[in-house]
Amino acid sequence: MERVTISGLSVAYQRVGRGPALVLLHGFSLDSRSCRPQLEALSDQFTVITWDAPGAGQSDDPPDSFTLTDWANALAGVLDAAGVQHANIIGLSWGGLLAQAFYRAHPWRVLSLVLADTYAGWSGSLPPPMPEQRLAAALDDSTLPADEFVRRYLPGMFSDAVANDVRRELADIMAEMHPAGFRTMATVLARADTRAWLPAIRVPTLLIWGSADARSPLTVAQAMRDAIPAARLAVIRGAGHLSNLERSTEFNALVREFCLTRPVR
Repeated sequence: MERVTISGLSVAYQRVGRGPALVLLHGFSLDSRSCRPQLEALSDQFTVITWDAPGAGQSDDPPDSFTLTDWANALAGVLDAAGVQHANIIGLSWGGLLAQAFYRAHPWRVLSLVLADTYAGWSGSLPPPMPEQRLAAALDDSTLPADEFVRRYLPGMFSDAVANDVRRELADIMAEMHPAGFRTMATVLARADTRAWLPAIRVPTLLIWGSADARSPLTVAQAMRDAIPAARLAVIRGAGHLSNLERSTEFNALVREFCLTRPVR
């Protein structure tokens, strides 16, 4: 992976392939490795960029005061370093919240949005008191030993039918979660409510959801689809929260078909 320093933070990213740019944004407690199937499959027709968001993977932890806009500006710095002006932005779970913030801060750079198994923030998508309950649990769980953390969070990421090798791959990634980064991301996610942003989205938007997503149920997807002008919802039957890993073939086909029809600038 390459590195760039942004606002004093060392941020790791990877760029592979040629063609229209795709930017893959991972979820919290994860890093760019959770986008491996997309990096491998889509780099034949796209320039695929993945990053370890500040607070994850090989990147530095941000301060506790880091905001969604700070993450969006850090992503803009990574795209500058990678020589990419315009891109299709694919956000997975927490990364989908970041994708919304990136569009709000840098709309001219976004060709399209793919929002997968995500939220309009926990406060914007989940009924009270669930956002604060989830946040309190996340803050407590950030101090758990790695194996216990994985046992607690891994089951909610997939359906019961997920392949064992996929489950093991994610377990290895989650075991290297950054406690400080996880706390900061969870806090931002819990407090965010982006519902007022959604009607202002003016780029083609595809929502991809697993029908068996227990963390962000299909009703969240339907509400976001209805709020975003001309958005389309594609449901992967039987997939859980990380549909990009559990059912990567279907996920990749949806992304490929959608993004190849976007104009290149």
